[in-house]
Amino acid sequence: MYGLAMHPYLLPLLAFAATAAIFTITPGLDTAMTLRTATTSGWKAGLGAVLGICLGLAVWGLGAAFGLTALLAASETAFTAVKWAGALYLGWMGLKLLLHPRTSLAHEQEEAAAEQPTNRPEIGVAFRRGLLSNLLNPKVGVFYMTFMPQFIPPHVNIQEFSLLLTAIQAVLSFAWLGLLVALTIPLGRFLSSPVVVRRMDRLTGGVFLMFSLKLALARRA
Repeated sequence: MYGLAMHPYLLPLLAFAATAAIFTITPGLDTAMTLRTATTSGWKAGLGAVLGICLGLAVWGLGAAFGLTALLAASETAFTAVKWAGALYLGWMGLKLLLHPRTSLAHEQEEAAAEQPTNRPEIGVAFRRGLLSNLLNPKVGVFYMTFMPQFIPPHVNIQEFSLLLTAIQAVLSFAWLGLLVALTIPLGRFLSSPVVVRRMDRLTGGVFLMFSLKLALARRA
């Protein structure tokens, strides 16, 4: 049996997992969206947002593995186009939450039903928002292109190993964000009060605007 130091792939995987875990638990847009969705729309919608976020990460990871996101690192035009699309999307969501905060969860359910009329519309809407928040952030793609290669050992299939690292990142994100959703369940009654819903909307709106500005000012690394 090989020891940890003798295994050519285990140490890079462990190093990537440890580093990715730190990035994952650092509060950011994904954390804000997950908490806001879970506290105002329930744990099922929260998990919908988490799944959307993780799918977005997986798509960027696939792009990095097959070299598609190299376009963002090489082309100023492509990077700028995706960057401004993401900034405008986050800005629109932030202004909407700041200017028109809800006073009850009934409003959220009616809004979700109007956007996607299904049996549980809020889940689909939350999933889409989580997905778009990642797909419209080119810094995620650049992050994968610049971060993952540092943990790819020589003499391996780069695409397969990149996909493995992407899977690790997605699992870590799902576990952490899922934990945040679970923590909101015991506080459900408190978090669903009109005052908390209104303040949560305004707080999240401010956070989204901050990330919108940060994304708009972002430059290629």
